[in-house]
Amino acid sequence: MTEGRTGRRADGRGRRVAVVALLGALLLVPADRVAAQFDAGIPVGSRAPVLTITDLEGKPVDLGAYLGKKPVLIEFWATWCGVCKALLPELERVRKTYGDQIAMIGINITVNDSRERVRRYLTAYRPPFVTLYDETGASSRAYDVPSTAFIVVVDAGGTVVYSGTGEDQDLVTAVKKAVGR
Repeated sequence: MTEGRTGRRADGRGRRVAVVALLGALLLVPADRVAAQFDAGIPVGSRAPVLTITDLEGKPVDLGAYLGKKPVLIEFWATWCGVCKALLPELERVRKTYGDQIAMIGINITVNDSRERVRRYLTAYRPPFVTLYDETGASSRAYDVPSTAFIVVVDAGGTVVYSGTGEDQDLVTAVKKAVGR
């Protein structure tokens, strides 16, 4: 294993261990206190970062192909995330309500998720989003992702109009802010 000048492991396991430790610590905090503690996440009103992330085949996907064209809903998720699974019916409501008026992207954060595990999940649960696989953590850093099940809604101009986490999010209303109806 090689380490760069920053002292980080070149394979990214150090970041993954830190994220898993953080998520584990959050499970020990009562749910009503967790929501109050999330002061992280990309701020509403800011420009959504445009970056390139890979798909499940390892091909680069430019978020600029989506952002600034029409409203976009992005979920940062993982296969092991129970809250992410609980959000699937709400995501489907968004798809049924807004159809092609909105692009829906699911960015797998890749912590303890192999590409094959993600493929099995997609086959079993059929989430209504285009799936990207962020093995470098670039999108998590750019969007200041505090946890899995973190949702960001961006309007057609590329401005963040909503960000939130948890299974009780009203995503149809959040997307309404971006669509304008």
